Amino acid sequence: MNQLLKTKDIDALVEETNAEEKRLKRSLGPWSLIAFGIGAVIGGGIFTVTGTAAAGQRMAVPSALNAPLLDLILHGSNATSMIGRPGAGPGLTLSFILVAITCGFAALCYAELASMIPIAGSAYTYAYTTLGEIFAWIIGWDLILEYAVSNMSVAVGFSAYFNVMCDYLFGVHLPKYLSEPAIVDGRFTGSLFNVPSLLIVMLLSWILVRGVKESAGANNVMVAIKLAAILLFVFGAAKAVEASHLHPFMPNGFGGVISGAAIVFFTFIGFDSVSTAAEECRSPQKNMPIGIIGTLIVCALLYTSVALVLTGIVDWRSLNNASPVANALQEIGMNRLRFTVTVGALLGMLSSLLVYQYGQARIWFAMSRDRLLPDVFSRVHRRFRTPHISTWLAGLAVGIPAGIWDIGTFADLSNIGTLFAFIIVSVGVVILRHSQPARDRSFRVPFSPVTPAISVLCCLGLMLGLPLETWIRFVVWLIIGLGIYLTYSRKRTHLRT
Repeated sequence: MNQLLKTKDIDALVEETNAEEKRLKRSLGPWSLIAFGIGAVIGGGIFTVTGTAAAGQRMAVPSALNAPLLDLILHGSNATSMIGRPGAGPGLTLSFILVAITCGFAALCYAELASMIPIAGSAYTYAYTTLGEIFAWIIGWDLILEYAVSNMSVAVGFSAYFNVMCDYLFGVHLPKYLSEPAIVDGRFTGSLFNVPSLLIVMLLSWILVRGVKESAGANNVMVAIKLAAILLFVFGAAKAVEASHLHPFMPNGFGGVISGAAIVFFTFIGFDSVSTAAEECRSPQKNMPIGIIGTLIVCALLYTSVALVLTGIVDWRSLNNASPVANALQEIGMNRLRFTVTVGALLGMLSSLLVYQYGQARIWFAMSRDRLLPDVFSRVHRRFRTPHISTWLAGLAVGIPAGIWDIGTFADLSNIGTLFAFIIVSVGVVILRHSQPARDRSFRVPFSPVTPAISVLCCLGLMLGLPLETWIRFVVWLIIGLGIYLTYSRKRTHLRT
């Protein structure tokens, strides 16, 4: 029990990062951190899930497995008949504002810990310094799931958009047996392998191995083009906004706004990935809070602008489709702008893939340095000073499954994992304030412990709103992880101690 709850000293952790064979290169400034955050947060979701949130969502075949856990607790078997979410309509703008405020509580907690503990482990490292080794393993294992499953879904989506672009620009359509998942909903599709999914992940892995500065440069270019596409949509389509489409502003009342917030909450996930870059950041005590909070502010402004214009150019009830922004532009005859949005969606997926692959490799690296994973994962390239083996293996771990399965049905696993990490970080702030009150903090969460407590409650509420099926899969994943820890990782860290 002493080992399970043993915490690591922050100063010792920082000292370990200076060892030559494990040292990463510090080259990121505040603007690169914000660009990293925007690259992770604004993916294809801004062009897709906004329509579902505005128009509403209803399950075709309701069952207890896809009923929210909270509804099952409160209403039992009757919950399955209530499955479905009313649309926010034009009030989707308020939904995004509510989500930004909710995420803001967690972002403040991340900012304090990231500036205090500038280590490449994010919530995993924070758990190790506050709650103990067993909690560090659980959250590290959880983050591996979050980053991997999220990128599998994005890689599959990129392949579909890539096919559309090839067809639009060159009149070339890749063969189905080489460009679609082999298995969808447990059934074989006739495809052999989704080749573009694997190739794009391995290409980004190569960029990441070359160096964090080069990776940040590539991400900055993609983010700049993506932001240009979003701003072109906002200002280009604004002239087509009709007041009649924005009235009534909340057609389903405030309940619809809350429902929309629950759907779009997960488009904000990704700002936490900025904290994985702490060990490669110049002046992390100053720049990490700027990167994390700056990311959230910029993304909130972009999301609310897109929501307001989108629901103003067409009837909100027509937005329940896979590509609401592109279809809305086609409906009002803005086909050139529609092509620009498609390019923005494609680059949004690319930058999201890049940042999440970066974060996943850093989690593996940090866990290996602590001997919870094999030593090979913490090897650093002599020339590029990057964890090259972790990066390549993380690429294969994402690219191969993305070539075989359609991972879209597993997206909620990423969401529940992220919310669990938010809770751990928020609790960690309170624990460190109590156990190490004199430690220097370049950034402090205001009104602690009230702010961290609000963050925990918000995250718990959103977790209870996820389907029972997601909870079952999450628990199974954690059980597998605990089995690995008890039979392998615990012995390695004990021997080192």
